[in-house]
Amino acid sequence: MTNVDSTGDASGSDIQAVQRVGQICSLFGPHTTELTAADVAERLGLNRTTAYRYCTSLVTAGILERGHRRGTFVLGGMMLQLGMHALQRRVIKIAPPYLSELSAAVRTTTVLAVWGAHGPVVALVNEDLSRTVVVTVHTGTQLDLSSAQMRVFLSCQDEQAFERATEGISDAKRAEVEAAVFMARRNGYGIVSHSDGLFAAAAPVFDEYGICATIALLGADQMADLSSGSPTLAKLVNTAAALSAELGGQERNRVADL
Repeated sequence: MTNVDSTGDASGSDIQAVQRVGQICSLFGPHTTELTAADVAERLGLNRTTAYRYCTSLVTAGILERGHRRGTFVLGGMMLQLGMHALQRRVIKIAPPYLSELSAAVRTTTVLAVWGAHGPVVALVNEDLSRTVVVTVHTGTQLDLSSAQMRVFLSCQDEQAFERATEGISDAKRAEVEAAVFMARRNGYGIVSHSDGLFAAAAPVFDEYGICATIALLGADQMADLSSGSPTLAKLVNTAAALSAELGGQERNRVADL
């Protein structure tokens, strides 16, 4: 039963409980499919009894289920249903042929990411199987500030989004991300290259409400031409623009410089 105050609003304890449920659910991911109450307690700074009570209450609600190993919890049927509904986003339904065509044209793995609770999440992957080494990423992977996709998303969002995404990082890292976001905003795409030859290049996809996804190239070819105006980048940007057009979106005026 919901606690309400004299104004009819939910109490602070109810709001805190909802926030805690969100925190617990966000602990799960592609590499964390089950957790114990002790795991939850350690990662969220709770005592074990409180963590266990939350987990068992979430089992009752269908949000979590008991895992196969004793004392573990996994995401439940309700989360599966919600995930299925989330995958019905129009961009996810329309994007596959665009990713496939782009991958074949540039011989590189292509990735669609959408904005999740804490930033971009990989929704679709079309692997390039024409090469000896296949570079890929798991669907459901949460992408961080070092990713080209995150930087492109931030380039199309407001200053508050940038502040939330960079909260708690060092001044040096913040300056690096800020510069990368500025370049993505100016160029209309973002590129991240690593010393081991891995690279990612991402471009924004828009619907009628604004940025709704990014399309990215993921590869390991040290000879790949990612210079401005290169055929590879032109194909990426044009594919994102074509998908945006089908979604009824267009690139909005770029957000003012941070």
